[in-house]
Amino acid sequence: MGDARAERLAARSLLTASAVRERANEILAAGIDGRLPHFSVDMSRLPRAADIVAGVVRDTYPTGGVPFHARWRHFVVAGHDLWAARAAAAGWPDPAARTRAAFDLAIVSVLLDAGAGADWRYHDAATGTILGRSEGLALASLRMFEAGAFSADPADPLRADAERLAAITAADLAAGFQAGTANPLVGLGGRAGLIARLGATVAASPAVFAGRDAPRPGGLFDHLAQSGRRLPAPRILEALLTNLQPIWPGRLTLGGVALGDTWRHPAVRRDDPTNGLVPFHKLSQWLAYSLIEPLEDAGLAVGDIGELTGLAEYRNGGLFVDAGVIALHDPAAAERPHPVDGALVVEWRALTVALLDAIAPLVRDRLGLTAQAFPLARVLEGGTWAAGRRLARERRADGSPPIRVSSDGTVF
Repeated sequence: MGDARAERLAARSLLTASAVRERANEILAAGIDGRLPHFSVDMSRLPRAADIVAGVVRDTYPTGGVPFHARWRHFVVAGHDLWAARAAAAGWPDPAARTRAAFDLAIVSVLLDAGAGADWRYHDAATGTILGRSEGLALASLRMFEAGAFSADPADPLRADAERLAAITAADLAAGFQAGTANPLVGLGGRAGLIARLGATVAASPAVFAGRDAPRPGGLFDHLAQSGRRLPAPRILEALLTNLQPIWPGRLTLGGVALGDTWRHPAVRRDDPTNGLVPFHKLSQWLAYSLIEPLEDAGLAVGDIGELTGLAEYRNGGLFVDAGVIALHDPAAAERPHPVDGALVVEWRALTVALLDAIAPLVRDRLGLTAQAFPLARVLEGGTWAAGRRLARERRADGSPPIRVSSDGTVF
């Protein structure tokens, strides 16, 4: 019993943003010392990368006002905020109902957002817009949500109900995302399985997800609101990681606790059951960032936002590769696809998280902004993600990342 309890406590210590930051920085330290098997690190190139990021921020937001890096940005198409317009016309009975719907949309949309691949496109009939990658996935998920694809109540389409989510199939998503042989979407089955498990998990936890309504992801709002009018951002992440543990497929477990987006790398050493384990929680952290605005709209004050980490994904990671801050020992490895659990990908993602912390103050210095005015959530949006995309387009015709990753549609 003692060992099992110790393992459970050790596992829960990995379900935090602080664990992500601590272990990512250990891998960066190993890289600076030349002790990593796959990457070298040249910190002398970081100032030039910060110049690039600051330039992108100035170009994109010439008058300032950089928003948080959140799913809501991807619902703005050709200057029109599609979700804001739809929400304004919805006529919800109270702010809590509106926030539950926003949580429903954000949770489903973010969980559907792992890399789409270079070839997939979504054609939006209403606007005539054709989008790929994250923006296309966002728009497709929004249109499915508006159409009631995730609702169990035909009279109330703007919701996601556990029973409907649990029944989602790959065919449902293929139809909503216009995916098929001629328009392949990476990891379609993995995405459908993730959403179905979301539905089953929500249904099995009514105390968390059905406090004021039928079981739905948006019920998490009521659960969080019980904490009072001020909510630390890490608490949002911990609630997501704790209550959505069962949705992650085939992942590592410790003491019976599913560890989600956690992988192994030999550079992280501990004298406890977490030895070699490196957490990232990329989708969960992006979801935590995306829930901040609905919570604030509902009157809650979200604090300690800077305690969340940067996101271990290929646009931020591509920035540091394309800017020469990190480099593969074997350049030919960039041409081969790598599994998400492989040491090379784990190393790249950890370096990304740690280097985002390192570049943020340099970007602020160039913009003349404080950490309070320009937290990491704005650095990401302004920012490193956009700069990574710009460099990718400049260096590769298809804008693909500099390193190929084999995705199942639930991680990267």
